[in-house]
This record gives sequence, C-alpha cells and structure tokens, in this order.
Amino acid sequence: MNWTILFTIVIFAILLRVFWLHVKANSAKTESYNKLEPKDKMAVLKECLLNNPTETNLSNLKDFCTAQNIDFNAESYRPFLKKQLELADIRANYKECDELYVEECVFLDQIRPMEFAEAELAKKNGKKNAYVERFLEGISRLYSDNAIDEALATLLPDYPKSEQLLTMHKELEKAVEESEADEKSLEALRQKKDSWLNELLNIE
Repeated sequence: MNWTILFTIVIFAILLRVFWLHVKANSAKTESYNKLEPKDKMAVLKECLLNNPTETNLSNLKDFCTAQNIDFNAESYRPFLKKQLELADIRANYKECDELYVEECVFLDQIRPMEFAEAELAKKNGKKNAYVERFLEGISRLYSDNAIDEALATLLPDYPKSEQLLTMHKELEKAVEESEADEKSLEALRQKKDSWLNELLNIE
C-alpha cells in the first residue's frame, strides 16, 4: 500500500475544509467556491481531479491555471483519464489502481501549491516566521512522498524541526509499505498520520 493513498484518507484540515465546501456546493462554479482564495481553489480543483478524474474536472483545473498564469499541460494528463476508464472497465485490482493514483499524484505535484510562492515572498521580505508557516502549509498540500521529503529537506536550513518531520515522514512511508489493508491497520496508520500532521502544524 502506498503512502499517497493514506495521505488522501486523512487530508490536512484546511484542505478538508475547502474540499467539503466544494462538495456541498456540487460545482466549481458556485458561490461557495468563488469565495475561496486562489490557493484554496487550486487545492479544491486538484483534489477533485484526483478523486474524480473527469474531463470536466481536468478542464476546470486547466482554466484556473491559465487564469493564474500557471504552467499546466492538460494534454499530458489525459492519458491518466483514459487509463482510469480502462481500469474501471476491467474492474482492476487494488494494486493497479494504486499505481495509477501514485502517478497522478506525482504529476499534480508539479503544480506547485501557491503557499510556496507566498513563503518565498515572505522570506524575501525578511519575515522568517511567515516564510516557515506558508512553506509548511504548502507541504501539507503535496501528495507524493518524494515531493514532501524534498520540501522538508529544502526547509531544513531555516527550520531545524524539519529534520524531525522528515524522519517521522520516512517512518510513516515505511509503515505504510509494511502495513496490511485491513481496518485495524488503516486506523493505526491514520493515528500515525495525525501525529505527523500535528507536529507539522506545531510550529516552533
């Protein structure tokens, strides 16, 4: 079982909040969605595409990225949509679906969460605390293991606790790989994930 699957099970609180706003509204064009900040809109659109890979959700993300001058090659993502349909048609096993989901997560992590740009601006302006806070928020909106680990390593010179967070995350990755997929095991992993998120949010 891959860590990215668990990451979506226990979504960071802010992402969960904006995602449910979207679900309740049932459309990316509703008033609830339009009231969100751009960084939250991006999180919603990426989450919707991952959990419901449709042409509509892909188009919504593409339109958002175009409006924000963010580079996103929607055509390169279409093979994932095609593969998703193929797996659904043949009722593919968990492993095949997991592998595809991991690839999708890696691809979407190329669209850098907007919190990172906010962090860089804060650092440029000498606001170290704001830099660390925004950077950690950006990390919370990544999906793939490598992206999370690399971001934590990048933050290390400015935030020593990153070493602890990185160690904890690698331990989680190992735990996920070794875990069974039964309910008891998943609950234990959720608790470990909660502990890591609490440490991530507990800025020192």
